[in-house]
Amino acid sequence: MGHCCSKDVSAVDNEVTISIKHPTPPRAAAVEVAPPPVPPTTNGYANSFASSPFQSPLPAGVRPSPSPARTPGRKFRWPLPPPSPARPIMAIMRRRGQGKQQPINVDGGGEGGGGERVAAGTGTGGLDKSFGYPRNFLAKYELGKEVGRGHFGHTCWAKGKKGERKGQSVAVKIISKAKMTTAISIEDVRREVKILKALSGHTNIIKFYDAFEDENNVYIVMELCEGGELLDRILSRGGRYTEVDAKTIVVQILNVVAYCHLQGVAHRDLKPENFLFTSRDEDAPMRMIDFGLSDFVKPDDRLNDIVGSAYYVAPEVLHRSYNLEADMWSIGVITYILLCGSRPFWARTESGIFRSVLRVDPNFDDSPWPAVSPEAKDFVKRLLNKDHRKRMTAAQALTHPWLRDLNQAVPLDILIFKLVKSYVRATPFKRAALKALSKAIPEDELVYLRTQFCLLEPKNGSVSLNNFKVGLTRHVTDAMKESRVFDILNLVRFMYPSC
Repeated sequence: MGHCCSKDVSAVDNEVTISIKHPTPPRAAAVEVAPPPVPPTTNGYANSFASSPFQSPLPAGVRPSPSPARTPGRKFRWPLPPPSPARPIMAIMRRRGQGKQQPINVDGGGEGGGGERVAAGTGTGGLDKSFGYPRNFLAKYELGKEVGRGHFGHTCWAKGKKGERKGQSVAVKIISKAKMTTAISIEDVRREVKILKALSGHTNIIKFYDAFEDENNVYIVMELCEGGELLDRILSRGGRYTEVDAKTIVVQILNVVAYCHLQGVAHRDLKPENFLFTSRDEDAPMRMIDFGLSDFVKPDDRLNDIVGSAYYVAPEVLHRSYNLEADMWSIGVITYILLCGSRPFWARTESGIFRSVLRVDPNFDDSPWPAVSPEAKDFVKRLLNKDHRKRMTAAQALTHPWLRDLNQAVPLDILIFKLVKSYVRATPFKRAALKALSKAIPEDELVYLRTQFCLLEPKNGSVSLNNFKVGLTRHVTDAMKESRVFDILNLVRFMYPSC
């Protein structure tokens, strides 16, 4: 599994060569990695590898071999900062040289990262693997066949034997306690259950039913989605969607991501494999799944652990300083695939993919892009902006001209609260400059601002701090409390006690 660092590195080993220098454009030499074994294709929660019909976005004349449809090396984690950026890579390559394909369990810990996750296989003495969940799973559910498998667990079909789920088919994610080799890996499971429990009320999020445990496993009981993955639907359509059908998919993704971001939750692994259809019907709604890499993001916090899937990872994630905007980049990649059937960034190795993400601009010239509407191309370009400050939020994207004809309800945007906080903290000179610049706001942005203003239910043409508080309270969940979203309002109240 290749890696890319954002800092100056020069390291050479028998198997690894990394070269990234600044201020010239960053370069990353290829890290050759043997492809993982090909598991059989499964339904629902599958994480297998298959051949891809997607075209390569590389320039004409460059014809690399076909890439796998799914991301090679589904998850990758790095510490910040490593004593030597080359050392963890070389350790991983040495392990692979021994014929073992293991997930990398190294990550930044604590608020915004910074700690180090001990690699799998180290001592686990003294770890408390008791979660406090009920231990009567087998008494309430009958396990059936496996429907999907990932690095950190597998998912099975199950049927309720008694209680309110009696006779109901459900999906059960089974996570082995033997793989929980560090305190942080245990906390990851706790956090996944917390997020699922807090957010499962949304229409486009997989429904969470319960969590159980025994001596060997943790069992997460969820809604069973029998319609397959979004990736399977894309492939069944020959690799791409029409614009009209793509809009239906993108709107659902934006709505659920806007909800997560308002709650202060970053998904961090958005990709077609993590969206399931509830049934085989063409118009079946989607559910977002797999919050195993998700995290709470406190106001003004920056995450710095590199996690996700290579084809969909944002540039700022590779630079190890990112926020909720990284999810929007992933949505841009998904939309690009929906509209043209190929990936915007592609290479034969993960290090090559990362180099492409950092340096290459998506191709909007080759077929079928000339036949795609200018609004759709502008939509994708504004999501795949390498400057995360210029990237649209999910709520802003729902007001984009490409989607405006659908007359979708626009959710409250957490960005509005951040902008108000920034304005309160600004100097008088900066406030005067902002007022002057506000007169030059284009009409498209005014649509978004008017919508957000109305969602705050103004009185006599103005909003107060109480309007902002009521707006957040209307959507409050345990996730919002965990991510301390209300701290934004507390800061405003501190600056203006009279509000």
